[in-house]
Amino acid sequence: MAGNSELPAQTLEGKVAIVTGSSRGLGAEMAMDLARRGANVVITYTSQSSESKAKQLVSDIKALSNSSEAISVRADMRDTSSPKVIVDATLKAFGPEIHVLVNNAGVALSKNLSEMSLPEDYDSVYEVNVRGVILLTQAVLPHLPPRSRIINISSVGARAGFAGVSLYTSSKAALEGLTRSWAGELGGNGTTVNAVAPGPVKSDMLDTIDPKIVKMQMDNTPVQKRVGTAEEVAGVVSWLAGPESAWVSGQVLCASGGWMMY
Repeated sequence: MAGNSELPAQTLEGKVAIVTGSSRGLGAEMAMDLARRGANVVITYTSQSSESKAKQLVSDIKALSNSSEAISVRADMRDTSSPKVIVDATLKAFGPEIHVLVNNAGVALSKNLSEMSLPEDYDSVYEVNVRGVILLTQAVLPHLPPRSRIINISSVGARAGFAGVSLYTSSKAALEGLTRSWAGELGGNGTTVNAVAPGPVKSDMLDTIDPKIVKMQMDNTPVQKRVGTAEEVAGVVSWLAGPESAWVSGQVLCASGGWMMY
């Protein structure tokens, strides 16, 4: 992700954005696209093995031909202390306000109901996909100025009956419920809360999904019978983060090439 001399309009100049789970894949492209539009970005990652990728992304953002800056923060969203770690690092680096929160970090698990080990499997998914989102959003809330943006990354699985991934899909359905309720709570000062539900996108997480499910989706995708790209989803996230989306809140934008329509 090298610097690009042909940057889009700097609609996010001076904004501060946190993107969780953003050292690689879809999250990394979201972070880079927000930075291309002028935002200062906080990249979070979980493990030591992801540190070099996170640092490289920071370097790539700083190499852009605009004023965007970036930091990386190691924080496992399973750990209830991580939201404070992320927020403290953000405020130290970029000042008292946080304008955009992208709750992207997520865990997928492929197991049938009869195979689940509870509560271990439940905890492994819900601690990140639901509890972590709630705790981080709570931690960010006091630092959100008017007209801020909260963007939760869901999945088409939240509304589709995929066999073998019920913990993952139900966690994303919960995330969409949180999105609608928070939109109702936070809109008084112009803050919006939305979700983006990608279809299958080329990523490391896609490799954990049953190939039969992925092929079925591709075969039934009106746009070119293919999976999406990280860039295509990131563009939707950046639009929601910007001023043009001010009248959109409480929505789930499905970025699936038409595989799912709602």
